[in-house]
Amino acid sequence: MKQHNLSRRRFIGNGALAAAGLLVFSKSSFAGNILIGADKPNSKINGVQIGVITYSFRSMPGTIDDLLKYCIDCNINAIELMGDAAEAYAGAPKREAGEDWATFGKKMADWRPTASMDKFKEIRKMYNDAGVNIYAWKPNALGPKNSDAEIDYAFNAGKALGVNHVTVELPDEAQTKRLGDIAAKHKMMVGYHAHTQATPTLWDTALSQSKYNGINLDIGHYVAGTSSSPAPFIEKYHDRITSMHIKDRKFHDGPNQAWGQGDTPIKEVLQLLKANKYKFPATIELEYKIPEGSDAVKEVKICRQFAADALA
Repeated sequence: MKQHNLSRRRFIGNGALAAAGLLVFSKSSFAGNILIGADKPNSKINGVQIGVITYSFRSMPGTIDDLLKYCIDCNINAIELMGDAAEAYAGAPKREAGEDWATFGKKMADWRPTASMDKFKEIRKMYNDAGVNIYAWKPNALGPKNSDAEIDYAFNAGKALGVNHVTVELPDEAQTKRLGDIAAKHKMMVGYHAHTQATPTLWDTALSQSKYNGINLDIGHYVAGTSSSPAPFIEKYHDRITSMHIKDRKFHDGPNQAWGQGDTPIKEVLQLLKANKYKFPATIELEYKIPEGSDAVKEVKICRQFAADALA
């Protein structure tokens, strides 16, 4: 688990060359602000907002400009933005060759409380002008070892990006209490993400601690961890779900599968969102192995089409 989470934090900037055929952006102003000959994307399908998390593109170059191009190419107009690309754009310190992670973490901790919000506002404008809404922000600044000043920064950057919630891996009860209190000050929700430790009652303590504590549900992990459908959980907690990750996994801690090949009832869950007019976004998280000859953009397009078919 620790290795997996570490890879999530470090994925930006790694991987192969970007797929050919992506839309070209104007070089005037800051890159990505003006699209050349492209319609704005739309992935709100029959009332259900389909989005994507930037982790889906971890195998490809991951600058702010790259990630926006991928969204446009996939016809997706909503995104959960992970922290690395936005912080790099905002001028965060770079990790030097051979620098240990503790030293780099100290540099980031010193930078965050003093960071200008102007670059985050630029990102918001860049994406909004292209027709993409940033609905969630997942920075690496919400952990137990982060200072209150860093956590305040995370919420302030989220506001500058235009999000309505931040997301973070579910920590212990002391930290959910701490984050809930700070979230109340900022009047912004926190969506707590879980993996296969998910149970129908896992989030109850956090939810009871603050009305600003919420659930970033992953239906694939829920299915793998509980060997059951997430539909009853969604119906019970829908008003506390900030956003929902979609992936397909097998029961009994089974592996990720291409959509439609696992035990996750993706179609039924999306139909549930549609029927009940739930407002939280459904986020594509590409985590199955990319087939030879394909790439992350092509696979996200396939996932988007699967969602569209499910919501028809």
